[in-house]
Amino acid sequence: MTFWLILTVNSVAFGGLLFLLSAGFSLIFGLMRIPNLTHGSLFMLGAYFGASFMLGVGGVQLNFWLAAILATALVALLGALIERLLLRRLPGDALAQVLVTLGLSFMAADFCLMVWGGDPINIETPSALVGFTRMGPAAFPNYKLAIVAIAVVFAVGLWMLLDKTRLGAMIRAGVDDPDMARVVGIRVSRLFTIVFALGAGLAGFAGIMGGPSLSAYPGLDQDMLPLALVVVILGGTGSLLGSFVGSIIVGFIYNFGQALLPELAYFVLFLPMLLVLIFRPQGLFGRHIL
Repeated sequence: MTFWLILTVNSVAFGGLLFLLSAGFSLIFGLMRIPNLTHGSLFMLGAYFGASFMLGVGGVQLNFWLAAILATALVALLGALIERLLLRRLPGDALAQVLVTLGLSFMAADFCLMVWGGDPINIETPSALVGFTRMGPAAFPNYKLAIVAIAVVFAVGLWMLLDKTRLGAMIRAGVDDPDMARVVGIRVSRLFTIVFALGAGLAGFAGIMGGPSLSAYPGLDQDMLPLALVVVILGGTGSLLGSFVGSIIVGFIYNFGQALLPELAYFVLFLPMLLVLIFRPQGLFGRHIL
């Protein structure tokens, strides 16, 4: 019984981390129609930036949360530059966007290998979240419970931003009919830069939040990007609810698959994605993309 409880909590916690990663991917792909294959690289850069800030930059060491804020801001700025300098020049050209973002992901991998080397860098758990919480016979790491809580807070915050604020209404208007939005005075290009930076920042934040469990290492981007793709395809592009539900589903499939059928873990992980693509290509909560 304890085994199943611990596996369930680990699955939910990993699902929360996947939501932080895939929410940004879903926003960029679902709202802007940009297949951003650098998203795994942004996750990896967030982990490396955070680790560097914690180890010390210019003789100054930061605690986990300050490092997370700075790493998130830095990755968000990088995302804004990518959108403004490169992707804005390729509107509606999906093939070119795929090739550009794929090339950028390879360049980011080489950059990380050159700067941080080939050895994994461990990121320490915040001191306030070290330890375990007992629930009956089982003990659960405080940090994983915190990831679940943070994911829920971010889900509610993003939903309110997109559905309850003027900025969210402007973003939806810019996506549905950019020409009409421009006519009424909305600066659509600036909105898209904000959305891309927000998605990149979420990926960077997820990178450092996953650091205490995953570490920062070469190839982290290639490990996480397929998981984000599965989440978005399962949940549906552009749907925050779909990203949340899809993340929890993938978290369970990934952890239970690794524990019970390790030799078929990837088969079990990608089979639902294949079935969704065949029978419901828009995903569980997504809309048809025209």
